[in-house]
Amino acid sequence: MRSQEAELDRDIAALLVARAFTEIRHLAGGTQRVAQENSPDEALDRIRFLANLSHNLPGIARPRPRRPSRQGKSSGSFEQAMAERPMSWVWNTASPEARAWMLRHIEQAGRTWMPPPPLPASRKDPSPMTPQQRVGLLLRRWPVKAPAELQPLPPEANVLKAFNTEGVCALHDEARRLRLGLSGSAAWLRAHLAPDGVHYLLPDPANYYWPGTPNGRGGTIDWWQCTTLLQMYNGEWVSGMVAVLPETFAALPSTLPRKEQLRLVHCARSIERDTSIWGRDHKAECAPQLCGYVPEATGNAQTST
Repeated sequence: MRSQEAELDRDIAALLVARAFTEIRHLAGGTQRVAQENSPDEALDRIRFLANLSHNLPGIARPRPRRPSRQGKSSGSFEQAMAERPMSWVWNTASPEARAWMLRHIEQAGRTWMPPPPLPASRKDPSPMTPQQRVGLLLRRWPVKAPAELQPLPPEANVLKAFNTEGVCALHDEARRLRLGLSGSAAWLRAHLAPDGVHYLLPDPANYYWPGTPNGRGGTIDWWQCTTLLQMYNGEWVSGMVAVLPETFAALPSTLPRKEQLRLVHCARSIERDTSIWGRDHKAECAPQLCGYVPEATGNAQTST
């Protein structure tokens, strides 16, 4: 049943993108004809509406083989929802006008289609371990694996380390100062992390950030993308990302037993709520009187993940 729904979603995506292109072609057609129906500004707004609605549809209609961004990491609830119903993101992020447009064209084509359910909320708790992950825990296997044809991280990277809130902020400060590309506002973190909390850090690069891959500036990546497990001031655990130099990571003390490290690695990699989502949910009540945070001049209040 699920595979049939996924296949129908792909057919519907192909139908809708064809209808969108047809309408865009009409709107971009002869000036006199369009002027009789819409003003130029109205036609441009309509083209923009259709382009925004349909730009993800070709990827749904003809999906590429899925490749995980990290080896050995289980699919999250969002990925599972998208695999079951590929139209989930397009439908759930569409405006009422866009939804009405989709349903109208589906009905005109004589198709029967049930819209996808709401997207799942980001998971706050770690996902259950798969049998393979449980075996890895028992055998003390480190779960961070190199992509095919790339060198694995050195042994000193296969460690999860604990550090305090000031240590978290120092890493983000260094990443921003060196323009490594993955960092957030240390001021925002300092205001929202548990002041006396213990946080965790492990090198966990995505395939596209693996050391040695091109950095877009004529060189190669020489830092480690690290996953963080952070405790916020309200007690919630969230994940995060920060770029860390190998020598900076090596200088941090390692004090946790190996089994505890492996358990925490699973937590850090499977908790779906990150600092960005937590910050978005907190934004309405974020004020100097509550958490002491004063937005920076750049307006970059939230940490990147």
